[in-house]
Amino acid sequence: MLWVDFMNSYWRDWRTSDRSKDEDRLEEPEWLEQWLVEQKLPAVGPLLPEELEQLKELRRLLWDELQRLVAGEPPATALLEQLNVYMGNGPVVRQVVWTSAGEAGISLQPQGADWGQIMAEIAASFAAAVLEKEPSRFRICGNPDCLWVYYDDTRNRSKRYCDDKLCGNLMKVRRFRARQKAAEGEPSKE
Repeated sequence: MLWVDFMNSYWRDWRTSDRSKDEDRLEEPEWLEQWLVEQKLPAVGPLLPEELEQLKELRRLLWDELQRLVAGEPPATALLEQLNVYMGNGPVVRQVVWTSAGEAGISLQPQGADWGQIMAEIAASFAAAVLEKEPSRFRICGNPDCLWVYYDDTRNRSKRYCDDKLCGNLMKVRRFRARQKAAEGEPSKE
């Protein structure tokens, strides 16, 4: 999902609480260029400082709303209105397109190739998720050093970490070590 990858552009070192290792990948031109290609977004010129600030503001807006959704609150009307403003900066045209298998479908074709269009696509992706998916499945990784965003598509809605093998195992080890340390501090029962 476009909005998930965008929100996770602020990378935290999930293995440690050393915040000096955090990276805002929106500030890395190589990462940004690769991300645009992966997301099939229009290639645009270099990011101007004011455009970078607008992207960061959009990410903060989505982060604040996601925290409310994870807490069980309904989508804020003010947020939906703000998403409309972003989406208004990225006009689209409906077209019939064919897949590689020869099947026809309707597609929304972006009409711009600027950062306003990209922010409109991100806002539309988030708005569609909020309105069409189950908000109770939006998650923030349970590893306090990670905090990546993801959509829990598991059958029983029990996913607690963005990646069970990375953050999940790390948190298991931390809990085990905390229990071991607590057990060492207890007086022996002789």
